[in-house]
Amino acid sequence: MISILRFVGIMYAAVWLGASIFFSLVAAPSIFSADMRGLLAQNYPYYSGAIAQIVVARYFVLQHWCGAIALAHLLIEWLYLGKALEKVTLGLVAGIFSVGLLGGFWLQPKLKELHRTKYAAQSTAQQRDTAAQSFKAWHGSSQVLNLGVLVGLIFYTWRTANPTDVPRFFSTSKFQ
Repeated sequence: MISILRFVGIMYAAVWLGASIFFSLVAAPSIFSADMRGLLAQNYPYYSGAIAQIVVARYFVLQHWCGAIALAHLLIEWLYLGKALEKVTLGLVAGIFSVGLLGGFWLQPKLKELHRTKYAAQSTAQQRDTAAQSFKAWHGSSQVLNLGVLVGLIFYTWRTANPTDVPRFFSTSKFQ
């Protein structure tokens, strides 16, 4: 059972990291690529942003599920194996999960609304300019948070693949 728990832990950590890298380095940049610009022609800025909002919403759902699975896995290891919860690992997973929740339920809807205001026909020129500037600042913040999540996931995946197998209450060197 220990090997199954370890395998599951490594697999979901790898999936979480891989999906985040794929989103950040492949999916998101392709939405704003020259190919997409040619495909969408004069509607490019609005529709590419709308497409990005849909993809980002799905990305945050993935973040929420993976974070919940990671926390459940740590809890199962603690209960089933008697393995002490490492504060660094627990804090890292809780932090990444919190950033995912913050992004999915607060940042992404805010960016979606700013995008809508930026391109709305009924908005005044001043409202569009204000929304564009605000969107740029919030988008930059989200990129910095995403980079932090990627670094955290790399570290978490490494810790999951290379656990410290220290017993919870006593040292195994006492029994020789």
